[in-house]
Amino acid sequence: MSKLKHYETMFIVKPTLTEEETAAQIEAVKALITKNGGEIVACDDMGSRNLAYEIQKHKRGYYFVVYFKGEPTSLKEIERNYRINENIIRFIFIKYENKKEIAAWTKMSDEAAKKAN
Repeated sequence: MSKLKHYETMFIVKPTLTEEETAAQIEAVKALITKNGGEIVACDDMGSRNLAYEIQKHKRGYYFVVYFKGEPTSLKEIERNYRINENIIRFIFIKYENKKEIAAWTKMSDEAAKKAN
């Protein structure tokens, strides 16, 4: 059994979805992470923002960040689901490994948790 790693994933949902559909997409991603053995620590709902450049003819997107701990092997399945989900137009995973990076991850996840409350 390997040790859980610290990750951050940010994904952008299509701006054409309704508020309910966007919330459903976010919940689906959270469920996907936990289903694959991830432990969600905090989430940061960044809301609708302008994109740096046009993606699939969209100039805006709904940004959401999830801070979680998980097995490195589970990322492939999460990434595969992101790629086949037509409502997610971009995503990124960031892995935090050394003590300095994990301290930064902890600070960011704490701030996201405070913002959510």
